[in-house]
Amino acid sequence: MKIFRALFSGFLKSINAWKAILIFWFNTFLLISLITFPIKGAVKSGFGKSMITEKLTDGIDLSAVTDLLENTKNLIPSLSSGLFIFLLIGFLMNTFLSGGIFNSLKKSENKVSPSEFFAASSRNFWSFLVISLIISGIILFLGFLMVVLPVSITVQSKSHHEGAVFFTLLISGILYLISLMILYLIADYARVWQAGNENKACFSALGYGFTRTFGTFLTSFPVMLIAVIVQIIFALVAFGIIGHWEPSTGGGVFLLFIVSQFLVLIRILLKTWRYGSITSMAEIIDPLEKHIE
Repeated sequence: MKIFRALFSGFLKSINAWKAILIFWFNTFLLISLITFPIKGAVKSGFGKSMITEKLTDGIDLSAVTDLLENTKNLIPSLSSGLFIFLLIGFLMNTFLSGGIFNSLKKSENKVSPSEFFAASSRNFWSFLVISLIISGIILFLGFLMVVLPVSITVQSKSHHEGAVFFTLLISGILYLISLMILYLIADYARVWQAGNENKACFSALGYGFTRTFGTFLTSFPVMLIAVIVQIIFALVAFGIIGHWEPSTGGGVFLLFIVSQFLVLIRILLKTWRYGSITSMAEIIDPLEKHIE
């Protein structure tokens, strides 16, 4: 069956691309460190040596909270601007590194060197960026059209009640999630085409993405659906582990850090598995060599 064949082949491709996954993880770690360390330093300076933790153990100490807010009042504007820069850099970095990931998934064996990875990332960057921007724009537009607008109309209706609002939100949310997976499928197919084509033609890649998505919908969509469901289940499990872990010693904090990074690495592996599965599906239904000009 094509669906399970693509999923299994995609898993093998993702395992073979372990070097690319490690590169992606390391750059993600560096990016997160750029924002977490400054925030940690700012919060630490806000606490200072005031022994505020002891003051708060027996309840809310208004004077302690006031002092803390006074010391960190300049932190919020910095966080806002820092978050925007973080998201922007994260978006650009993800787009850049995806070029190397998709190039690595073309290989039947693990022969991708770091230099080849970054060369492919650079070569595919602008095409991948246009693809990501267009798909992101469609996602935002559909989010407004399919969720925000229907819920707003229901809320403003004179005869609306809580059940109607909830039902509208539920149906709109489900339809929107299905639309998201279709758009992800289009984007993945487009990037598969671009990674296998020496000529940089982002609009031709998007045309291929739309054609293959809707032309092979009954086989392609289940692949994306299974991959996304597995990612969601893993995310819930990971949040459950991290959220309920309360280390009380320095060793426990260090172990929590190691486990959290391992979970991030697994998350990147699962995302690469999705990319690999779509790459395999493209190879099954329509060999990439036909599209290399």
